[in-house]
Amino acid sequence: MKNIMPFVSVVGIGQMGLGIVKNIQNAGYLNSIFEINEGVLSKFNKSENLIINDAKKGLKSSNVLIFVVPSTTQIRDFLFGSNWIDNINENTIIVDLTTSNPDATKKLSNELSVRKINYIDCGMTGGAQGAENATLTLMMGGDKGIIDSVTPVLDTFTNRLIHVGDIGSGHALKLIHNMVTHTIFLATVEGVIGAKKLGIDPKTVIDVFNSGNARSYISQSRFPNHILSEKWDARSRVSNLHKDLSMVTDLLNDNQIGCPYGELTTTILQNAISCGLADMDFSLLYKEYEKLIND
Repeated sequence: MKNIMPFVSVVGIGQMGLGIVKNIQNAGYLNSIFEINEGVLSKFNKSENLIINDAKKGLKSSNVLIFVVPSTTQIRDFLFGSNWIDNINENTIIVDLTTSNPDATKKLSNELSVRKINYIDCGMTGGAQGAENATLTLMMGGDKGIIDSVTPVLDTFTNRLIHVGDIGSGHALKLIHNMVTHTIFLATVEGVIGAKKLGIDPKTVIDVFNSGNARSYISQSRFPNHILSEKWDARSRVSNLHKDLSMVTDLLNDNQIGCPYGELTTTILQNAISCGLADMDFSLLYKEYEKLIND
């Protein structure tokens, strides 16, 4: 999209989407939005020249379409459920910011290619705060030329863009990234609880971790800001973690790639789901951990 003004539509204005949309809007690229939550839409109703929930006007007048929804299932529902895809012009670039199965990603890309619609899959890391602060990292799969053309838009809500390979590779790496992240989280929870039972203050444990080789984003940010602070506001549900871990372990097992740590993490998260904790903020797993491993 070099030398062409981006006109961006965004589908999904949730915890991640709101920060992304605001940054795109501040850059002057936002053309239309799609969201069913009226409470969220009220934040935009006074915005001049913004098209809201109008497929014909919003899609036809956009050349970039960004999805910030849970998975390709929701993208398919949006595109094909009401044939809204017929409103999308050739050469439009679809940016898929979901966490999805790479096989589904490749299938969707092929279907869009037949219609001469461009597609890139972009795994995100940085959380809702990163979306708000424009500090997300994207791991991107797809044609380098297409990525370069949409970079001015992506730059509005990120601070690092990494092209990791062909279509599907962005989502594959995102799943593996989440597997490692959530496994480290539960390992840190286990270590802190174990040390606490041996009479060591959790704050001291985290301080030592952060001064040594056990440090991680979990010890440096997640524990101080959301757990030791007792705010319990990591802003993602247990069900989201379980969804990601289930997808990545299935992906690796289907390709005959061993993942015992990933499978153990998936089992613990499944125990949490079985205990009725699906909608709980995942930081609260710290308080429930012993129950989950002993059931």
